[in-house]
Amino acid sequence: MANTNANTLLKVSGLKVAYGGIQAVKGVDFEVHEGELVSLIGSNGAGKTTTMKAITGSLSIADGDIEYMGRSIKGQGPWDLVKQGLAMVPEGRGVFARMSITENLQMGAYVRNDKADIAADIDKMFTIFPRLKERKDQLAGTMSGGEQQMLAMGRALMSRPKVLLMDEPSMGLSPIMVDKIFEVIRDVYAQGVTVLLVEQNASRALSIANRGYVMESGIITMSGDAKQMLSDPKVRAAYLGE
Repeated sequence: MANTNANTLLKVSGLKVAYGGIQAVKGVDFEVHEGELVSLIGSNGAGKTTTMKAITGSLSIADGDIEYMGRSIKGQGPWDLVKQGLAMVPEGRGVFARMSITENLQMGAYVRNDKADIAADIDKMFTIFPRLKERKDQLAGTMSGGEQQMLAMGRALMSRPKVLLMDEPSMGLSPIMVDKIFEVIRDVYAQGVTVLLVEQNASRALSIANRGYVMESGIITMSGDAKQMLSDPKVRAAYLGE
């Protein structure tokens, strides 16, 4: 369990988000400390993706606040946040379909101007994701879902984020690709990047996290040490089919 005195990088307080007349997020509080991997789990429609979009500025907030490194980031857009070290791998990947893999990775580094380091980081991404190296000149839109997910992760890492937000990275992928994606999330976290992971695959998400939050119908219903949550009968019954 993380020390509550630890450096809080991301703090969400009383967050409410409504769109299309529906209150999707109904007053959510949670925080992510420096050096943590935190998983936000919940079934489809619980409000997890809406929460992530609100944090990254692609959905407006009805009420509440979001603080990053002690300062409110409410109303700032995704571009502003990347410059400050907050990068997002969105649900559905969002790769630039008509650009090559290499160009997509270069786009991830648009906030940087250290050309030699950018080139070195692209090589590093090709080491982490050998499949991207094999296809480096291929158009991103012609790749499989799993390959696009790898590219979306690589592109986000190119900005050298302090905090990496990931929204449903395993959705729609084959079991082998899911294994690979979770392996990379673990590696990224081991290299010192703080991670907030939104994931329907509760057992996988909690098994690699320090702490977890459960979201249901727009509210947080449970939180705690991830390993303890993994063995909690209520969590097992609701999300692990036991």
